Amino acid sequence: MRFLVITLIVHRPDPVTGITPSARDRLREVVDSAVLAEELGFDGFGVGERHERPFISSSPPVVLSHLAARTSRIRLFTAVTTLSLLDPVRAYEDYATLDNLSDGRLELIIGKGNGTAQRELFNVTPEDQWDRNAESYELFRQIWRQDTITAQPRYRPALHEAEVWPRPYQQPIRVWHGSATSRESVDLAARYGDPLFSANVTNPIEPYAELVHYYRQRWAEYGHDPALAAVGAGTAGFHVAPRSQDAVAAYAPVFAGQLAFQRSMGMEPVFPTLEDFIERSSALIGSPQQIIDKVHRYHEQFGHSVLHLHAEAGGLPPAEHRASLELFQSEVAPALRRTIPDPPWPWAPVLPEAAVTAAAD
Repeated sequence: MRFLVITLIVHRPDPVTGITPSARDRLREVVDSAVLAEELGFDGFGVGERHERPFISSSPPVVLSHLAARTSRIRLFTAVTTLSLLDPVRAYEDYATLDNLSDGRLELIIGKGNGTAQRELFNVTPEDQWDRNAESYELFRQIWRQDTITAQPRYRPALHEAEVWPRPYQQPIRVWHGSATSRESVDLAARYGDPLFSANVTNPIEPYAELVHYYRQRWAEYGHDPALAAVGAGTAGFHVAPRSQDAVAAYAPVFAGQLAFQRSMGMEPVFPTLEDFIERSSALIGSPQQIIDKVHRYHEQFGHSVLHLHAEAGGLPPAEHRASLELFQSEVAPALRRTIPDPPWPWAPVLPEAAVTAAAD
């Protein structure tokens, strides 16, 4: 099993202290989190894309390019790239550049995105968002693989023998499809033989498991080898401590702050108490053995081989969050790596043929 830490770069008051950092300081926290993740041995670091408050993750290629310069090994993920909002040609240019700058450490998780404000910002409607997502992905995929492209898309100007530069470092790039609530993203992933990443953060396991099962069904119906299907899954919260009582006590003020924030935004919490949150959500809060057991329970439903945790403290004292990540890597991750397989591909970058030949020489 492989482990990512991700951030959506939420920019709001700390749920415990009530202090809102500046945008500069919040982005610096993201950089520090990525450097720490590599230091501790995590396999990937992901940056979300949102175009509405309370997020400042509107430009993941810029953030990830900076992280590429500050790290050397860890794989860099988008979580997610909202292709329904983007011109696929411009998105390709950004990510092909990043792919070269990172020496092929980039992986994309794509999705149509959510949120009314960001959809309206880009003049995307609920009726056309799924078609836009599928069309943008098809064009993005073709541009990545072909030196020239001719296409007559609905949602951007036509392309005729167009060249788009720079050419990428990886050929092809691995693209995951983010899945939260609907079958469209799931079907798109299965159609192209791409891996699926379940959001798995807002609700209990049942709706997510249903989508994962649908993905495997459609994967087989599209004629792909069932052994090559791959699934990742998110977690709703994270804190591990040697004793479960200490983990729960430390997380209690964080959860209380998150609950108050949800209610201030007019949202009715799915999990109204901390006990319910720990029991019925995907949150990993407890002792190392409790975390291991819960991941295995989810694995029975998902068969997932990649798991993401929250990159940042989110209200915990930074030293306590670091200790939690260290404990995860020393006691939880080794046990899960031994018992849950990796994805069905090498984790190293997909090198271009020229680079492979040079390395062999």
